[in-house]
Amino acid sequence: MNEMYVFIAIGLGSIFLIWFLFYFIPVGLWFTALVSGVRISLLQLILMRWRKVPPSVIVNSMIAATKAGLVLERDDLEAHFLAGGKVQQVVNALISADKANIELNFKTATAIDLAGRDVFQAVQMSVNPKVIDTKKVAAVAKDGIQLIAIARVTVRANIKQLVGGAGEETVLARVGEGIVSSIGSADSHKSVLENPDSISKVVLRKGLDSGTAFEILSIDIADIDIGKNIGAVLQMDQAQADKNIAQAKAEERRAMAVALEQEMKAKAQEARANVIQAEALIPQSIAEAFKAGNLGIMDYYKFQNIQADTRMRDSISDPAHGSSQSTKDLSSGKK
Repeated sequence: MNEMYVFIAIGLGSIFLIWFLFYFIPVGLWFTALVSGVRISLLQLILMRWRKVPPSVIVNSMIAATKAGLVLERDDLEAHFLAGGKVQQVVNALISADKANIELNFKTATAIDLAGRDVFQAVQMSVNPKVIDTKKVAAVAKDGIQLIAIARVTVRANIKQLVGGAGEETVLARVGEGIVSSIGSADSHKSVLENPDSISKVVLRKGLDSGTAFEILSIDIADIDIGKNIGAVLQMDQAQADKNIAQAKAEERRAMAVALEQEMKAKAQEARANVIQAEALIPQSIAEAFKAGNLGIMDYYKFQNIQADTRMRDSISDPAHGSSQSTKDLSSGKK
């Protein structure tokens, strides 16, 4: 029974040892590289395991490069992998660039890859240009008519400026700015509608691809529509603003007139109050005149008669009071 356990333990240990040897000593991968013309030793493959570099990635990349006629160093591929790069995409990009007669060396390819750009896609875009559409760009011609245009921009990657060059968003923004400038400088929107290619010519002459990772091949106006009459809208807004200003000034003048009227009424009330106050002193003055002997009883009666005569004349001169008094007299006469 003990011998059976020993045999089982030896078998499991042998299986683990074989797995361990084949994992750290990839004999099959070494043989594949050997028959593919890639010279690499088993010791180097083992050391790749210890450096946490997948041997299959490095070996397969070297095999593909060798078959394509490229000479790449193992140390360079390992260094790029340890730096966080994508080794297989870099090798594929170098092979595609070599087949398409595009100048691209290993140092430039790795720099592009480490910059966060897809170097293989960039090489493909250099061979097969990409078409990108702008959003709707609204601009106003000098006659006040708004035009809404959509441009189709054909670009290809500029390998030399992929590192540090601006992306698609910058290209689209510059193209949109150029469209606005071109339409805005047109005397009439009709001329733009008749010759939409004039926009493309003006925009292309501006060199909008400078400092970007792309080279603009062509700019074509895909669609152009008429928008609002911005000039008329602005004139209407200006007229409304002038109207509001005039109304505000008129209201200000009316308020000043009302305030002046109220001020004059207040002054009139003040004057009447002064008159009443002065009239209130008359009886007191008459009493003092009686006491001092400066006024007699006959003089006082004359004064009363004059006041009564004055009130009668005032009532006769008042149209409303006079008409009512005449009506009373006629009614009394009939009776």
